[in-house]
Amino acid sequence: MLYDLARPLAISSSCSICFRYITFRSGAACLTALVVSFILGPPIIRWLKSLQRNGQPIRDDGPERHLIEKKGTPTMGGVLILFAMTISTLLWVDLRNAYVWTVLFVTLGYGALGFVDDYLKLSRNNTRVSRRA
Repeated sequence: MLYDLARPLAISSSCSICFRYITFRSGAACLTALVVSFILGPPIIRWLKSLQRNGQPIRDDGPERHLIEKKGTPTMGGVLILFAMTISTLLWVDLRNAYVWTVLFVTLGYGALGFVDDYLKLSRNNTRVSRRA
């Protein structure tokens, strides 16, 4: 989006010519995703912790240290990563490029698959916890 907005200005302004370089836009996209994740990270983590009281289910046959280290870790943290990446991508890419849209939709599709997997894992864990009580 910013690339499309800055294109007409590149003729009149020497500063906006940087938007034509993919290296500049890649660096700016990384910084944008970092800032978005720093701003939205704490509220999303609080929301996930309130949604998932027990955190990630821990298998009994796994390493013993997981019982201590992973206790209370919320699942679905990829939501934050995908959200920051999508915002950053839509801000800094050439929106007319079909490859960008293809990669974005494939990435979001895999993210949706991971979300469904975590959601099903969470619902199975909550069912087990309610049966024990």
